[in-house]
Amino acid sequence: MEITENAALIVVDVQEGFEEEAFWGPRNNPGADRNIAGLIDVWQASGRPVVFVRHDSPKPESPLRVGRPGNGFKGYVEERRGKGGGPELLLTKSVNSAFYGTPDLKEWLDRSGIRQIVVAGIQTNMCVETTARMGGNLGYEVFVPLDATYTFDLTGPWGWTQSADELARATAVSLHGGGFAKVVSSAELIAAAE
Repeated sequence: MEITENAALIVVDVQEGFEEEAFWGPRNNPGADRNIAGLIDVWQASGRPVVFVRHDSPKPESPLRVGRPGNGFKGYVEERRGKGGGPELLLTKSVNSAFYGTPDLKEWLDRSGIRQIVVAGIQTNMCVETTARMGGNLGYEVFVPLDATYTFDLTGPWGWTQSADELARATAVSLHGGGFAKVVSSAELIAAAE
């Protein structure tokens, strides 16, 4: 795996509100936060660009709503912001894709000549997957370190339910098998970036 010197790490929605288990339900991948932190550290140490994405939910009941404590980044992300040697961007959004945020992610990436992105964060099958799909559609080479993402059990139509692990696997198969992104491990990315 080749990781370019200007590959951007996009850290999606790693916010305190996702700690509210009573709202979201059971999650998977308890090691995700450690893996996300490791990716940020390597990207910052190498001077590569990092994009911190925050979801500003317009829904009154959401733990991610602006003005609620859950809207803020988790502590380990907040303490890393501004510490890297490379470019950094804070992007806010109110929908699933970071490509529909402010400032314009595509414009920022293109202006910097970035063609390779790594998408990590929360939730695997929602904002991570949507951002990765759009990145692939826009022609970027996209990597998704599955172990640096997590999600929650979910109920859909007709009472169908899927566990967080099942949803993560479905996302991995759709992204990788569908050609939107290369689904890898954080260790593989770290090794390639170092």
